[in-house]
Amino acid sequence: MSITAERKQELIKEYARGDADTGSPEVQVAILSERIRNLTDHLQTHKKDFHSRRGLLVMVGQRRSLLDYLKKKDQSRYSTLIERLGLRR
Repeated sequence: MSITAERKQELIKEYARGDADTGSPEVQVAILSERIRNLTDHLQTHKKDFHSRRGLLVMVGQRRSLLDYLKKKDQSRYSTLIERLGLRR
């Protein structure tokens, strides 16, 4: 369900804006998206795990608010991130 430390470091390297960047909205959204994907797969097999489902909804809300913030601050960064993560169809 959770992501490994190695995978998290890969995501940080891939989406970071600079060398020491770990907290930009892009990195946070990428990590949340990975956790959401893992939890979605978990919930496919464990349909009655309602506690994890609530955690999933909280994470989706966090990601939504980070994306709204990024869209308000810089539209081009927002659209680039959406395209790289494949969030909109």
